[in-house]
Amino acid sequence: MKAKVIYEDDHILVSYKPAGLATQTGKVGQQDMVSELKNYLMGKQRGKERCAGGQCVGAQRATAPYLGVIHRLDQPVEGLLVFAKNSKAAAALTAQLSQGTLNKQYYAVVSGQPVDKFGELVDYLWKDTASGSAIVVDNQMPGDRHLPKKAVLEYRVIDRLSTQEPVTLLDIHIDTGRFHQIRAQLSHAGLPILGDSRYGSEQSKLLSQRMGVRNVALCAYRIVLKHPTTGKILEFEEKPLGTIFSQF
Repeated sequence: MKAKVIYEDDHILVSYKPAGLATQTGKVGQQDMVSELKNYLMGKQRGKERCAGGQCVGAQRATAPYLGVIHRLDQPVEGLLVFAKNSKAAAALTAQLSQGTLNKQYYAVVSGQPVDKFGELVDYLWKDTASGSAIVVDNQMPGDRHLPKKAVLEYRVIDRLSTQEPVTLLDIHIDTGRFHQIRAQLSHAGLPILGDSRYGSEQSKLLSQRMGVRNVALCAYRIVLKHPTTGKILEFEEKPLGTIFSQF
């Protein structure tokens, strides 16, 4: 299994998604996080059967386990994801996500260097269904029934590499959860993420090739949530797997 289970109880499952693995896909034959984790849960369910004297106690026909997708990560992005193991937990976690109390932190390695150590990006994003990309647009788009959505991103400079071209590690928090938000906003600000073939500039793409960065250098490394049943605050943090992160 490519996914790594970080935490699990009767209500939630926290897992680490490697870059290149989709969170969930409808493509036939393509593996994804949901399929891997359902197979994992199914295996645990079967393993609970106990046999004695040739008789299996508690053996029953296995049913597909419940696994509620609360949030997603783009396929070329790595990081932490939380899933619900029942509908009640799914409703509670989804409410936290919409209220902004399910917090996520990201690391991003970008081409370029921000002027300030701390910054905020406020943009309006419009999803182009034809290209499958998020586009930063003006708030006023007369005649368009798909109105752009406000996207707010805060960043902090963590470190810089001593390279010929500036390469910077950012710590990012998003106040809104928009489609491809971090990748689109940073690119628009002149700070494209390394390894990003969709939103990268020609310069960042060449730099990514020279540095051997094949996946988007973006990682959801930390997640904080309230347990849907106990109400306890849970914090999870994992070190990124991508080799570019280890250079800082």
